[in-house]
Amino acid sequence: MVLIALAGLATSHPYTDALTLQEHAELAVWEPDPQRLARFRAEHPSALVFGDLATLLDAGPSGVVLTVPTPRVAGALERVLARDLPCFVNKPAAATAAQLAALEPVVAQAPHRVLSSSVLRFAPQFVQFRPGNASIARVAVRHSVRPWAEGLNPWQDDPDQGGGTLVTMGIHGVELLVALFGPHVSVAGAATATHRYPTLRSEDTAVLALRWADGPLGVVEVLGAVDDEAYEVVAGDRSVVLRSGDDPVAALGYRGTVEAFLRMVSGEPSPVPWAETRAVLATLIDARRTERLRSGP
Repeated sequence: MVLIALAGLATSHPYTDALTLQEHAELAVWEPDPQRLARFRAEHPSALVFGDLATLLDAGPSGVVLTVPTPRVAGALERVLARDLPCFVNKPAAATAAQLAALEPVVAQAPHRVLSSSVLRFAPQFVQFRPGNASIARVAVRHSVRPWAEGLNPWQDDPDQGGGTLVTMGIHGVELLVALFGPHVSVAGAATATHRYPTLRSEDTAVLALRWADGPLGVVEVLGAVDDEAYEVVAGDRSVVLRSGDDPVAALGYRGTVEAFLRMVSGEPSPVPWAETRAVLATLIDARRTERLRSGP
């Protein structure tokens, strides 16, 4: 079996990724937070544990799943790519203009080696979805942000660190629209509000209006003040709703994402062109800038 390295456990995603990875590979892990590492070791007692990123990479993995706080992504990814390893970067790979500026020259070294995406792009129902000739599309992202309001991962809720709700949850909607209409997208408007969780650093509700150079218009609704998780895509007269169902790892695209990454480990290029990933990140960053300009000082 190949060895796959999980570099960081900064969010919930790598724990889910490991459920699929363990079926295909031996696991190695590095995570500086002892509580997060203890949880992973309890779930995967046979995983190899390393004390830092350098020794993890020295172990000779065939690929890396990178999940560190967003401000640290560029530096960590540079070290991974220096080993000529394929890397899946859990979203978002950048949440601010400065972070994206630091990330771009790193990815430019080997864009075919980098996959970073909302897992929903690989959800089976979305993969089969066809928008036809739709000129308007809408995505409603329903995902509770209560854990942030209760103090989990404050860096994710900080717009200047992890992006806050608009970026970290909004990426699901923007990703799906870019997958449908392509990377030539710009922000027409953005607004945010807080309805349920006043302790948040960011917001629990957001809306983004988008336009594509060749005509389509798109709207992303980000609903964090909810108790369920679902993602609705409406394009013209066609629609699809993505829910966790009996097997959320498969239904929400976690399995498909990891399987795409494992094909990269086998030698294939990233299935998501960097031009599309960059468009998603740049759109979210511009939406935050637009929202701040609208809101004023």
